[in-house]
Amino acid sequence: MNHLSLRYAIIETAQKMSALGLNQGTAGNVSVRADDTLLLTPSGVPYEDLTPGDIISMTFDHRWSVDIPGRYPTSEWRIHRDILAALNEFGAVLHAHSPFCTTLACLQRDIPAFHYMVAVAGGDSIRCAPYATFGTEELSIAALAALEDRKACLLAHHGLIACGTDLKAFRQGHPVLLGD
Repeated sequence: MNHLSLRYAIIETAQKMSALGLNQGTAGNVSVRADDTLLLTPSGVPYEDLTPGDIISMTFDHRWSVDIPGRYPTSEWRIHRDILAALNEFGAVLHAHSPFCTTLACLQRDIPAFHYMVAVAGGDSIRCAPYATFGTEELSIAALAALEDRKACLLAHHGLIACGTDLKAFRQGHPVLLGD
């Protein structure tokens, strides 16, 4: 199994997101760059049940494989792939449906610079990407635009995206997201 330590890190991160209430059930997803591929959470598998064999390995041209038959990439694979393909400074992407971010996203509002943690996301606001149907190329394009010169964005009527150099960056630079 390739990149075993990254697979475990994805599982640990996904489980922590659930434990903190950032996601419920099988909502949200996590990905990391792994050489010339990306590793990402599967669709429809509760985080507490994940094993390293559940983690999807995907090429940047959308060919994917998994060690356990019947597992499929998250429905948001495109947004993860497109961010990691277009923005080389990032090696990890989190997508969550945290209640407060989702509330703001439903209002289609940017998060203004009211707290220093907004600056950690790379600018004077955390932008809200316009609405597009989940899993679509349109959503991916909108997210990429909202991420210009940023590390995080909201997705209208959906949730949030946060990006980092690796999964450790979320604990160091995004304590609001992972509670450290």
